[in-house]
Amino acid sequence: MTTANAGQPGHQDLMIEGMTCASCVGRVERALKAVPGVRQASVNLATERASVQTDGSVERQVLVQAVRKVGYEVSAPAPVELVIEGMTCASCVGRVERALKAVPGVQSASVNLATERASVQGDAALDAGALIAAVARAGYTASRVDPAGASEDAQAQRHADELRVLKRDLLLAALLTLPVFALEMGGHLVPAFHHFIAGTLGTQNSWLLQFALTTLVLVLPGRRFYQKGIPALLRAAPDMNSLVAVGTLAAYGFSLVATFAPRLLPAGTVNVYYEAAAVIVTLILLGRMLEAKAKGRTSEAIKRLLTLQAKTARVRRDGSVVELPLEQIASGDVIDVRPGERIAVDGEVIDGESYVDESMISGEPVPVSKAPGGTVIGGTVNQTGTLGVRATAVGGATVLAQIIRMVEQAQTAKLPIQTLVDRITLWFVPAVMGLALLTFVVWLLFGPQPALTFGLVNAVAVLIIACPCAMGLATPTSIMVGTGRGAELGVLFRKGEALQLLKEAQVVAVDKTGTLTEGRPVLTDLQLADGFARGDVLARVAAVEDRSEHPIARAIVSAAQQEGLQLPAVEAFESVTGYGVRAQAGGMRVEVGADRFMQALGLDVAVFGQDAKRLGEEGKSPLYAAIDGRLAAIIAVSDPIKHDTRTAIASLHALGLKVAMITGDNRRTAEAIARQLGIDEVVAEVLPDGKVEAVRRLKAAHGRLAYVGDGINDAPALAEADVGMAIGTGTDVAIEAADVVLMSGSLQGVPNAIALSKATMGNIGQNLFWAFAYNTALIPVAAGALYPHWGVLLSPVFAAGAMALSSVFVLGNALRLKRFQPAKG
Repeated sequence: MTTANAGQPGHQDLMIEGMTCASCVGRVERALKAVPGVRQASVNLATERASVQTDGSVERQVLVQAVRKVGYEVSAPAPVELVIEGMTCASCVGRVERALKAVPGVQSASVNLATERASVQGDAALDAGALIAAVARAGYTASRVDPAGASEDAQAQRHADELRVLKRDLLLAALLTLPVFALEMGGHLVPAFHHFIAGTLGTQNSWLLQFALTTLVLVLPGRRFYQKGIPALLRAAPDMNSLVAVGTLAAYGFSLVATFAPRLLPAGTVNVYYEAAAVIVTLILLGRMLEAKAKGRTSEAIKRLLTLQAKTARVRRDGSVVELPLEQIASGDVIDVRPGERIAVDGEVIDGESYVDESMISGEPVPVSKAPGGTVIGGTVNQTGTLGVRATAVGGATVLAQIIRMVEQAQTAKLPIQTLVDRITLWFVPAVMGLALLTFVVWLLFGPQPALTFGLVNAVAVLIIACPCAMGLATPTSIMVGTGRGAELGVLFRKGEALQLLKEAQVVAVDKTGTLTEGRPVLTDLQLADGFARGDVLARVAAVEDRSEHPIARAIVSAAQQEGLQLPAVEAFESVTGYGVRAQAGGMRVEVGADRFMQALGLDVAVFGQDAKRLGEEGKSPLYAAIDGRLAAIIAVSDPIKHDTRTAIASLHALGLKVAMITGDNRRTAEAIARQLGIDEVVAEVLPDGKVEAVRRLKAAHGRLAYVGDGINDAPALAEADVGMAIGTGTDVAIEAADVVLMSGSLQGVPNAIALSKATMGNIGQNLFWAFAYNTALIPVAAGALYPHWGVLLSPVFAAGAMALSSVFVLGNALRLKRFQPAKG
């Protein structure tokens, strides 16, 4: 994926694999320097490192693709993942990010309030200890994520402990606050209670009792706000805790003066606001508890994936079967899987037959038949028979472990839209404190009597009603729930920003073989030129194609095997990219490929003109074979179209998208398939290295583009597209280059992913509108903007309630994405 990010001059380090000599260094340097935006590039053979200076507009993936195009590979240092404790609002996120980015060697840092995680990318020498120390200096606690999963368990336990403490503190605060509220406000609600306070208890005694109870509220359940908020204020980095601390202490302090030194106050201003301080703490604790509960629900998708991992497996050892924990199973071990058991590892079936439920991976409900030679995936469920499985991947190398990592990475990603939000929220709390001070001064100078009381009450309301927490949660919570729901549907967002870009797609470009079709073609036609025998031609062609990995090659080999032909020995095999293959087969020179290959050899294919036209109109892919320099045959294969391809394309059209097909097939064949499927645009006869240029042309013509492919030759096009989508049954290279992985192998995953992107971005828009509209509308009301015309003031108690519920609203709205259902085709 390529995007333009204008920025300051930047520096990136790349680890280069595959260099063996000085000429390799020169090739890599030239490739990097040719990238627009690169100012300087130097490559060191000894350290295998490239140092690249850019103008700030060059993404790392663009540099990686440049290196890959000249035949080398890039291995990036793994990002340092940290768990961050103590963040309460969006301004905290900004401060942690700023602290991390200031550490030498850091290239980028992303902090997520919802997951309480930070992901830091830097050079190979980046020290995790320096990052943790930088976070500590900013006033928060950090620890490194344990790759073995211990940190997830610790984080889950911490959340459970936090929720338990919040419930305890809320209960205590409510029990202490209720009598304070009754003593102060009961008289306004129940006249008889007013007579009791005035006549029996007495105002001063009532105030003393309120003082004692409120002090307990602030010192016991409310102490968290002062322990965190006041140090943050002293560091000149106030957060939401600081707003609560200043607001409640202002009300409490004024009440103390009114209770014990009333003569210090102007006449007519001697009132207490103990109930405001106590109720504010109680309501905000209520909001924190509801928020903690809702946050736990946003990560349920990851928790469900983790529960799919088997804990033990029955392993064949020394002639017997023993049950071992997963940690003791190694690649190559053979495990027995009984009916109803969850398969513990990725592996190959070596004995037994059964059906396996793979819905947790693919989203497809129909069990898949398994027999010797078939592959199984850890976490899936064996249905009927007993299987013997040789482990090929265990632990963190399994597909399930990789899915969990993909989902976690997507959930911690930061969308482009979040960058603006972060810039605003970084200064939000200081701005609110300034507005509160301004409110107090304006009321004191221009307000009616008692001006001091009005000023205090309205300033406290401004401090309490502001909610930076809702701003910070608006985007990450929707991403967490949306990407989690996608994983349940078999749609894995490898990069969170793909959620935003996919919504903006105008055209979907698809590769044909393996994407629109099954990728399992069969030989349908073999027309011979004069002087050639079918068995001899098919045997020689199949012998050459047996060296190729292309699906069409496998179809030809399979046809020869079915006819019982003996394949001759092959020498000097060569694959001519985009044209075909050539070799010596049985002592004769054989070339097999497209019409352009024959033309390059100086052979005239017009003799098969009518056959080629007929085959193309039938949607078949014609190939030609030449033996010892003579045109020998025209060969046709047909690759069955997947059963749900037509439905998927109709769904894309229903979403308002154009569909284009990019293929190496001849134009006649490609257009025949396009007519069958209702595809809008065809780009045919494209060589593998021409797919990138085809993608660029389509982007220029239509706008944002999503490319769907499955093969190695699709990787550059996947990287060039605004959003690359890889079919999960495709090659590892294609999946690595993609932004979105469709685990089921079905094209229907594309409209599902786009619809989910639209739903998620719509949800984010709703959350951001609420967060900003809430603060924009209610802060002026809290300051007293309605008082001059309507005499309306907002009590700090109501302000606390509104603030507590605002972040809960955002979380609740994000959780609606759990009910997202793709449209039925």
